[in-house]
Amino acid sequence: MTQHTQPVDALIVVDVQSAFVVGDGAVPAAGRLVDRTTDLIARARRDGALVVHLQNDGPPGSEDEPHTPGWELHHPVEPGPSEFVIRKPRDDGFHETPLGGVLADAGVTAIAVCGVMSEMCVQATARTALARGYRVVVPHDAHATQDCPAVPGICEAVPAATVSRVAAYALGSDAEVTVSAADVTFTAPAASPATGAASDLR
Repeated sequence: MTQHTQPVDALIVVDVQSAFVVGDGAVPAAGRLVDRTTDLIARARRDGALVVHLQNDGPPGSEDEPHTPGWELHHPVEPGPSEFVIRKPRDDGFHETPLGGVLADAGVTAIAVCGVMSEMCVQATARTALARGYRVVVPHDAHATQDCPAVPGICEAVPAATVSRVAAYALGSDAEVTVSAADVTFTAPAASPATGAASDLR
């Protein structure tokens, strides 16, 4: 897997919600993650790429239960024909959501995927994107997760950084997983989303 900097025309920001990047429940690399995703979002907007914020709807009582403080998106959204919020019920951002249609309508061919958690929602969304024929970039320093706890008799604790690295590499050779966030470049997709289209698909 070699580093590529060919532009992508969409950025998918996976579950960067308060529960996962603020406070005691934050991922170990929350500060770095927020720095990287902030920069990616700003540059994607500047260069006209499609920006999609995925927002996970956790079950009742969970830290990301809908309409609780932990469920709120951490990054401010700039609603418009090229920026969307899409709620999702499962790890995979394509499952039972309009994400596939949004990307297709815009003529997207290549996406960068960032956010949390590396081995769950980030990997699941990236894997489906690959299966649908998109070029997929998962910047190594723009996704994060929690430590994997030790299980007596099975394994020792696995640091979060290791979990993230393995999760990305498990996507296979078709995904670009060694590029850094700073080296991701953006361009506008082939077709602009319809003017006046709903930008919050909750």
